[in-house]
Amino acid sequence: MSQGFFYTLLVKPLYNGLIFIVSILPGSDAGVAIILITLLVKIILFPLSKKAIETQVKMKHLEGDLTVLKDKHKDNKEKHAQAMMALYKERGVNPFSSFFLLLVQLPIIFALYNIFIKNALPAVDQTMLYSFVHAPTFVSTHFLGIIDISQKSAVLALLAAISQFFQARYSLASMPAKKEEKGDKPSFQADFARSMNLQMKYVLPVITFFIAYKISAAVALYWLVSNLWAIGQELLVRRRIIRAHAIPQKP
Repeated sequence: MSQGFFYTLLVKPLYNGLIFIVSILPGSDAGVAIILITLLVKIILFPLSKKAIETQVKMKHLEGDLTVLKDKHKDNKEKHAQAMMALYKERGVNPFSSFFLLLVQLPIIFALYNIFIKNALPAVDQTMLYSFVHAPTFVSTHFLGIIDISQKSAVLALLAAISQFFQARYSLASMPAKKEEKGDKPSFQADFARSMNLQMKYVLPVITFFIAYKISAAVALYWLVSNLWAIGQELLVRRRIIRAHAIPQKP
């Protein structure tokens, strides 16, 4: 994606949306505008997110069948892969839906970070505005009159980190302990998956804190709202899918 295409398709529309929301809000609270633009993006991506969660639930339910296939074709990786894809097709599961969602979200996240960092409020870059979007005469960077989102905020950064921990906890599948695995030696895939699981749960929140604190409270607020939405969406959608398909819940 070229810089010009990225700017035209994502950065500029999101920036105009943010400024428009600020201009119509009572008090022109930039923090509230960031929350609203974040929720708007999440609502637009909801169909993809719902599909990804549904895939995770179904794949969790298929673990027993996948283990049987692995044991059956342990000496033939090609047949194992073919059998897996046939099972996914039979059960209506797209194992790549989560990856596709990530591909869609990453450019949006980069665009929002670009806006918060390079076009930090309260200044408004009028050269980026569409003709029908007017710059507000005043922009308040004091979120709810308490936190200045144009500066660093340890409180918002900490809340973003905590929310990141719970978001990873609810969205990632639990990994079995090494002693629970079959065989004398755990596979490389199992060790790698366990390592990534632990890093997402415990290392990523620490990284989140330092990044959110280092850049600005605006980024921390965006991260916090995004994680809270993801947690609520995960719990709600997962519960509805389990009930609709009568899928037994697993730890």
